[in-house]
Amino acid sequence: MEYLVQKVGMSRVVGTQSMAVTLLKVLESKVCAIYDKQVLVAYPLHKKYNKAIAGQQKKYQLSKEFNRFATLNAQVSELGDLPLEPLENAKRIKATFYTKGRGFSGAMKRWNFQGGPAAHGSRFHRRLGSIGNREWPGRVQKGKKMAGHYGNEKVTCHNEVLSFDKESKILVLKGSVVGYAGAYGRIAIK
Repeated sequence: MEYLVQKVGMSRVVGTQSMAVTLLKVLESKVCAIYDKQVLVAYPLHKKYNKAIAGQQKKYQLSKEFNRFATLNAQVSELGDLPLEPLENAKRIKATFYTKGRGFSGAMKRWNFQGGPAAHGSRFHRRLGSIGNREWPGRVQKGKKMAGHYGNEKVTCHNEVLSFDKESKILVLKGSVVGYAGAYGRIAIK
């Protein structure tokens, strides 16, 4: 069973042994169509609206705020709201989010390279340095760690569920989940 979630942020549970926790808010989702082992769900996200979305809303008799659609792995027998009962007795979940995007980053930030001396006219501070040998191989080896696009990668992690509040739809996970506070992702019950 899969759900669409938004990361609220991180907090901690104070007790005899305090621990870091991540708070996830389960998005309100309506089941529009049922396939073999998957369902098409609609959910509200921002205010995007065009004729294609309007056609889908008319087809599935949805209100205007349900302007996004996704396919989830779920065993559901009827249309309407996505049931939240499986989350109440879930012990472990699989959370999939995108990491923070850091754009085009240098080798020191991206690969934790040491860099050169900071002073005394070395003229080699944060640069990459040598990237090859001599006549052999006569080219840059594949996979060489260089500056480039860093972050915004899909990462899946497995977390233990501590609690779930059905009224506020807040799921409390032990440990951390990748992504910034406010990021959207999906969870699957293991």
